[in-house]
Amino acid sequence: MGCSFKALSDERRRTILAILGEHDASAGEIARRFSISQPTVSNHLKILKEAGLITEQKIRQNRIYSLHKPGIYSVIETLKSIVKEA
Repeated sequence: MGCSFKALSDERRRTILAILGEHDASAGEIARRFSISQPTVSNHLKILKEAGLITEQKIRQNRIYSLHKPGIYSVIETLKSIVKEA
């Protein structure tokens, strides 16, 4: 779970999650929404994927990213339990 929270600590990664919450997208599509390079976006996507927050699907020559809802829900449930304990 710590990996998920670390992944969420970066504003750009949270914005990427918001974009993927609207629709699945490639790294190039996401990069066009930012003023950062595609390799930088790809690095953020790698971190989010390793944290279990997104999935990657290869379609022809493209890699399409989408939210991994079970991973997102797990973070939400953890936060709920923290709030209950406080």
